[in-house]
Amino acid sequence: MSKQIVYSCYVNRTREGEQFVPVHVFTYQISGSLIFNDGKDAHVCNEGAFRFIRRNNLVKFLKQPPENGEFKTISVYLEEETLRDFSMEYGYTADKQVVSPVVTALKSDPLYKSYMQSLQPYDTLNESGNDDLVKLKLKEAILILLKVNPELKNVLFDFSEPGKIDLEAFMLQHFHFNVAMKRFAYLTGRSLATFKRDFEKIFHTSPSRWLQQKRLQEAYYLIKEKGRKTSDVYLEVGFEDLSHFSFAFKKAYGVAPSAV
Repeated sequence: MSKQIVYSCYVNRTREGEQFVPVHVFTYQISGSLIFNDGKDAHVCNEGAFRFIRRNNLVKFLKQPPENGEFKTISVYLEEETLRDFSMEYGYTADKQVVSPVVTALKSDPLYKSYMQSLQPYDTLNESGNDDLVKLKLKEAILILLKVNPELKNVLFDFSEPGKIDLEAFMLQHFHFNVAMKRFAYLTGRSLATFKRDFEKIFHTSPSRWLQQKRLQEAYYLIKEKGRKTSDVYLEVGFEDLSHFSFAFKKAYGVAPSAV
């Protein structure tokens, strides 16, 4: 069984590399703060906060420990197989497809608090031999979410794949997410080949060329107009490493980003 209950602890400010959320996530912020960015809005999750993140979305995470302290969070990952088994056992199904936020702030509730406390000690749950206990705790998480936030039923038990959506609008909102092209294709409801074909019809260039140009334009604006540091900007706009970003920037604009 993959790790579905994860305890995270950091002492340094960190950004997540992988930005695609394939499953629903129920999180509790123990200490420090976690900032989610879904391409449209930023969501700040401070100490004591509970959040629900919807599957099949692009989200950036910035983990900020408290001063002289540790960033601590616990996340419960609700995989489709777990939810399908629950659906079969308890008869829950989605009545309709609903449009809900990527990140939902959950109002603090004694049931949420006691559940997260019951997951201690966190580090032993994922040891071998605990599969049945993990399954039980996942089932408990779903029951509690449905009890406290019954409207989540239509989100948790909607097993449909992303439908075909407006590719242009999606890419303009999500170009700064550093994910593989197949992710963009999947999230816009297309095969990779159809995605590339549709993309070139709209933008008159290849996805990879457009993405680099768009990210460089955004970086130039942030550095020149907003006075942002190169070391912060390259990750924010979707580049993986600073040297590649600096090389591409100089090739596009004739000067190094530090000289702008």
